[in-house]
Order: sequence, then C-alpha cells, then structure tokens
Amino acid sequence: MPLQTKTHRVTSRRRTTVVATRRSSTSSPLRAEKSRHARKAPVQAEVKVHNPATGSGFTKALRFLETLTDYERLRIVRYNTQNFDLDRMRSLLKKLGNPHDHFKSVHIAGTKGKGSTCCMIANMLQANDYKVGLYTSPHLVDIRERIQVNGEMISHADFSRLIRLVEPIVAKAKPMPTFFDVVTAIAFKYFAEQKIDVAVVETGLGGRLDSTNVVKPEVTGVTSISKDHMAQLGHTLPKIAEEKAGIFKPGVPAISVTQTPEVEAVLKRHAEKVGTPFDVTGKSMEFSYRFEATRMLGPHNRICLTTPNSKFEHLAVPMRGEHQAITCGLALSIIDKLKTRGFNISDSKSMEGLAKTSMPGRMEIISTQPRVLVDGAHNSARLDALMKAIGQHIPYDSMVVIFGCCADKDVPGMLERITSGADKVIFTKVDSIRTANPDELAARYVELYGKMAQVAKTLEEALAIANRAVTREDLICITGSFYLVGEAKKYFANKPSQQNTSPVGH
Repeated sequence: MPLQTKTHRVTSRRRTTVVATRRSSTSSPLRAEKSRHARKAPVQAEVKVHNPATGSGFTKALRFLETLTDYERLRIVRYNTQNFDLDRMRSLLKKLGNPHDHFKSVHIAGTKGKGSTCCMIANMLQANDYKVGLYTSPHLVDIRERIQVNGEMISHADFSRLIRLVEPIVAKAKPMPTFFDVVTAIAFKYFAEQKIDVAVVETGLGGRLDSTNVVKPEVTGVTSISKDHMAQLGHTLPKIAEEKAGIFKPGVPAISVTQTPEVEAVLKRHAEKVGTPFDVTGKSMEFSYRFEATRMLGPHNRICLTTPNSKFEHLAVPMRGEHQAITCGLALSIIDKLKTRGFNISDSKSMEGLAKTSMPGRMEIISTQPRVLVDGAHNSARLDALMKAIGQHIPYDSMVVIFGCCADKDVPGMLERITSGADKVIFTKVDSIRTANPDELAARYVELYGKMAQVAKTLEEALAIANRAVTREDLICITGSFYLVGEAKKYFANKPSQQNTSPVGH
C-alpha cells in the first residue's frame, strides 16, 4: 500500500507542480565540527577511472583533440555561422563517406534532461532488439562516455584508430573542424561501422547550428527549455527556443514537453513554418504523473501515457525527481512515434528497458562515508529540480552544498535556488577557463541572502571543509557544473577507501 501519494496531471488547462517537503531536522543545526568516531568503516570502491597513459595511441588521440578549438572550454564564444558551420561539418562527413546516412536516428534538443531522455530511449530500443548508438555530451571522466553502442563505450583502440583516420582530413580542411565536429564525426563513423539500426543523438549547444544537426531523424524531441548559454543563444526563453527548434525537419514528427506559453508558441510557429507535425506531452498527447512512496520502491514517481498506439500505465520512473517524470514522458512519446515510422516496438519490452536506465552524474551517490551526492545541475531550473528531488528522495539531517559554476550561466538564479536546500555552502572553482570566481560567488551570496558561505581554492579543499562539518546523517551535495561533478568522480575513484558509487535509484 502506498504510504503517501500526490497526483499531478498535465493538461491543456494547467499544470500542477511538486512542492517538495524537505526532510531535514530543524532541531539539529549543522555543527562546525562533528566527531569522527560517528563514522562507519570505509566501503571499498566499485568504480575505476581509466588512466590514458596506459595506451599511447589513446593518449596521442587526446593530444590531437586538445589542439582543436573546443567551444565547451572557451571563455567567450561567438554564436554565428562562422564558428558553428554546418557546411564545415558536412564536408568532414563527406570525406568519411557520409556515415550519418547509413543509420536512422532520433535527435534531442533542449536545456535540461537531454541526456536522460536519450538514455531512456536508447535502453527501450535496445530492449526491443535494435542495435542502438548513443551520442551524448559532455563526458564526466572518460571522453569515450560520449560514444556508446548498446550501452558499451567505444574501445580505446577504435577511438584512437578513428582519430588517426580523421587527422589528415582535418589538417587539410579549411576552415578547420572543431573538437565537437571531430568527436561527432567519429561517433557517426563508428556507428556506421558497427552497423547500428538507430542512433539516439543529443545536441551539444543550441540546435540550429549544432554539429549534430546534419542527421535526418525519424523523430525530434525537445526537453524543458530554460535559461542556459544565454551569451550564445539569447537572453530570453523565446530566443533560446528558436535555436532549439532549429532541429525540426519537414515531415519529421517533433515532440516537446510542456513548456512556458511563450516557448511553446515559438516551437509551434517554427514547426508550422518547416512543415513539422508537432505534439506536446500533456496536451495533444495524454500524459500524467504522480509522486508516491511505497515500502518496496520508497519515494518515486509514476507516469501514464496513452495514445492510439501505446498504453503505458503507472510506470515507475527509473530516475529520481519530478523533472525525470516529465523527461520519461517525452521518451515514451518518442517511442510511440517511432512505431508510426515503421519500428517494431513492444510496450512490455520497452518497459523492461526503461526500468534499467540510470545515468552517472545525475543524483548519484559517489561516497557513503561521508555521504556525497553529485549532480550536474548547471542552470537555475535544474538546480531547482535538484533541490526538490533531494527533499523528496534523500533523508538527511543537514546538507552542505559544494558549488562551482561557469561565469556565463544564470548565476543569480542559481544562487537563489541553492538557498532552498543548503544549510552550508562552500564555493569553489570548476576545471574550466569559464569558471566563475568563487570569492565573487560567495560575496554575492552573502549580500543577497545574508547567509554564511565559505570559499575553497580546490574541490579537495572544499571536501575537507565539508568533511569536518558532517556526520553520517548529513549530506554533501556537489553541483553547479558537469566539470565539477567529473572532478569529484575522479577524486573519489582515486580514494577507494572512501568510495561507494551508486545512482540514486529504486
């Protein structure tokens, strides 16, 4: 029997949002120091980090990539057709034999939930006996995370071989392809070599000018759109939506989650302009979700999606948080549309594949002593969703947030969201030239909210500060950037006596 249930139906008239109940004790304020004797014996590590030095070919491949322009790492990026040139991408792919023409694809854009949506779709298709390529970004620890076939990363040997194949092409190219161009191209080449049936492809930045926007998809999907990469995509949601809608193709079904009215209007207008059939989960497609807690699964979300071709009822969402329920609805809607595009898909097999979905860096517990959760929430909307999800799913006494972000993010919005869950905040840098200054973040936080904050020069220093302030009833949350999450995963992987990696799942 459910212990508690809240139902939220997404309809054309209104959408009810979850207000999380924070599970922390007001009677036990966070202490500056807590006894180390309260901690249990350390747990052995279960995850190992690959050392690139173990393979000279792979090391050379990484060194070559470091010579290319990497817009993920630059402080200032001008978003224009000179820097983001699809003709440059098409030329590179042509010299590789146009590998993207040799498989079908699903293309996903949006601000939050893209990676999760892609993983859910890939798992459901694989469960239906399709050979599935998955292309996502960024990576957390190993660049090979970006390129997978049936859940297995591309091998070091294949990655190195494909980089060697591309090197002479890049050397002669004018203009020269970027880091993201090259990684995308070798992903598509690898997928073609592996004779995959379908690729699930996540856009990098935006959509319209993104290197991935050369594919000819069967379905396109748009996850929740919020403020992110504003210097490149625009400072308003409608402008950002215009860029995301750039992946729509004539005659190719497009599906979006429920958006703000102005964003939905932009998506609908663009779909009509290019001749794209357009649906919205919860409006033109019947969709609902609810939060509940049961003895077997604990706190979790369940969703229902009903269409003429599919009937998914009361499915447990495999990942935590209201935002993942919405993401799951989009993934199921795309699976439904693929049925109309000639894919042989069983609902029961799809549900089996969905249940296996988990993603590193999304509400992932990477240490149990101390208890450390990481999440790559990198904008205000994702941070808001994270704080709600922690309140719903993770029991804790007090929470220390270690926060670092890039300077081009919606910093004021992110700082505001932190206050909803953090008892203590430690600001630090992220491993990027675009990092926000942690001293400035702390000063702004104190000025705006009158709360104490500390600054650490490194993540290791931040963890040392946090570790002295917590016991096993408390939680350390590392968030604000995937760069910071990746650094945290490497740190704990190299300290096996402290680590116990597990996604926050059922």
